[in-house]
Amino acid sequence: MFAEIITIGDEILIGQIVDTNSAFIAKELNKIGISVYQITSVQDEREHILQALKDAQTRARIVIVTGGLGPTKDDITKHTFCEFFNDKLVKNKAVLEHVEALFKSFVSTPISEVNRNQAMVPSRATVLYNANGTAPGMWMESEGVSFISLPGVPFEMKGLMLSAVIPKIVKDFNRPHIIHKTLVTYGLGESAIAEKIEDWEENLPPFVKLAYLPNLGKVRLRLTAKGSNRKILKAAIEDEFSKLYPLIGDIIYGIEDEETLEELVAKLFTAKKMTLSTAESCTGGKIAQKITALSGASNYFKGSVVSYATETKINVLKVPKELINKHSVVSAEVAKSMAENVKKLLKTDFSIATTGNAGPTKGDSNVEIGTVYIAIATPNGVFAEKFMMGKHRNRIVQKTVNKAFELLQKEILKI
Repeated sequence: MFAEIITIGDEILIGQIVDTNSAFIAKELNKIGISVYQITSVQDEREHILQALKDAQTRARIVIVTGGLGPTKDDITKHTFCEFFNDKLVKNKAVLEHVEALFKSFVSTPISEVNRNQAMVPSRATVLYNANGTAPGMWMESEGVSFISLPGVPFEMKGLMLSAVIPKIVKDFNRPHIIHKTLVTYGLGESAIAEKIEDWEENLPPFVKLAYLPNLGKVRLRLTAKGSNRKILKAAIEDEFSKLYPLIGDIIYGIEDEETLEELVAKLFTAKKMTLSTAESCTGGKIAQKITALSGASNYFKGSVVSYATETKINVLKVPKELINKHSVVSAEVAKSMAENVKKLLKTDFSIATTGNAGPTKGDSNVEIGTVYIAIATPNGVFAEKFMMGKHRNRIVQKTVNKAFELLQKEILKI
């Protein structure tokens, strides 16, 4: 069974906002066995919306529309729905009472007629109660296709999807089961992994599909099984993944949606009752940011020195000036000195240090753009490794962050 998603709003098409609604909707539909056939973004323009609705009707059983439900004149979705369904707008008493109650409780300005117009809905629509806002959701049927209109505000859309749309789809439609499971690997490229698992991939059951999802130093391997018997699908997925571990177990770092690499590292530090500090140059504090985004980080993470400038490495981290002059600020020697000194400064068991040239200019070092050194200091010593991370600044930084966590996990597992 297929669904389509239509997002309405000029702000999406001009790049003013990123369409996160479609990703959320697609993920929730997939959980209940609905495959998304197409996602379309259209202007707040009558003909464009009508054409998108007509096209989607030929391909999908469920069409979910977000956006264009505000009180202002540029929000025309309800009027276009009425035209598409040959219907008219009527005032819904329950919605009006809800809008008035929201204004009375939370809005200091008096309610206007424009706000009351939020209660106007197509006469044949099933109204979906929006607990988080004034614009109701609407569910309409045409020629065996369900059309669902939701507010574009993500918080409101998510609430309606989870409280009203998903339960109604589950109740009204017979659906196949779709099961995904994704392994996360670090340290080996997509093509190298494909060579290692070629025989395994060629012998997958016909109802199981593999997708490679490479991204900045890691490759996710997603298996998808689709069919009518959930128990058989789940068993097949687990069986196939069990065959992967002997082939590439050394680069598997977890299951996506269960634990990220930084979460695995956090668990290890907590279990071993050890501490961590960071000294970051080219990564600009992004390693520390990843760590502190997790609850409980204060149990093991003692702090970070973002020594972006050379003088900060010298004055705060006490990296010898002669070392920098001899080897360059982007070097294994400087990375190791940063790691050792932040470990001493913050009195931790482990530390990470990064120094590199992320571009677009070379800065205080003449090394090639994309050159990065990552150092790890442990209770048993310190080492640094050199990496060439490409030419794109943001990718260089993110790949360095991912590689740092990979190296750190390997070292703490040795203790």
